[in-house]
Amino acid sequence: MKLLRVGTAGSERPALLDAEGTLRDLSGIVPDIDGALLADDAALGRIRSAAEAGELLALDATGLRVGPPLARIGKVVCIGLNYHDHARETGAEPPAEPVIFFKAADTVVGPNDTVLVPRGSVKTDWEVELAVVIGRTARYLESHEEALAHVAGYAVAHDVSEREFQIERGGTWDKGKNCETFNPLGPWLVTADEVPDPQNLSLRLWVNGELKQDGTTAEQIFPVAEVVRYVSQFMTLYPGDVINTGTPAGVALGQPEPKPFLRAGDVVELEVEGLGRQRQQFKDA
Repeated sequence: MKLLRVGTAGSERPALLDAEGTLRDLSGIVPDIDGALLADDAALGRIRSAAEAGELLALDATGLRVGPPLARIGKVVCIGLNYHDHARETGAEPPAEPVIFFKAADTVVGPNDTVLVPRGSVKTDWEVELAVVIGRTARYLESHEEALAHVAGYAVAHDVSEREFQIERGGTWDKGKNCETFNPLGPWLVTADEVPDPQNLSLRLWVNGELKQDGTTAEQIFPVAEVVRYVSQFMTLYPGDVINTGTPAGVALGQPEPKPFLRAGDVVELEVEGLGRQRQQFKDA
């Protein structure tokens, strides 16, 4: 299933995109798309049954904003340097273990919402990523099979980053990752049953119509199953938590000088195979 949330910011309603591309209203069946829903097999079954029976009312998508596909996100865990090609382009050694940092849940915005270039920023960068959404509480998972069984679904994430803040301003990466609007998510949460192999997905990103990133999750140093298993050794993952799993080569940081960092007025488009497409215009904060 392709689950999403539509409407003005803060007032989104749950919806489903059916196989024919028609938007369907879920507000009569579930209150929202969130961790509580993802952990409730019976509620998910009601959605699936209603969709298969043709019982869901169609919504007019004209002019309707698409919000983040997940409400009340607990935490956003991010994996750094998780693609062989991205490590090569930045001159970094592939890590021996996954690099973990966090984005605050309030950085998450809709897939087509405006993204703000922070005040004083000269190195705002793009990163298309596969996001993993957790559906069952995960502690100390032992196997890859067990890890994948705790995944509710997948989505497109844009891990917008400010490289000067991240690398040159001291401290941890977090100050370059948590600026307002720095994590567009969606358009859909695609349930795990529709993504049989998360290590066989293409990822692409364009800036002002020019293709910048063209990669595949097959290049991940630590695959999705290992990322989920590994993270569960250090923290409890709850339904509705999100893991951004890293970006392939092609970011501005890896380009020759002068590096083409983002400025107000730039338009970024990105997609992950089968998970939908995003489009953001950048403006000054």
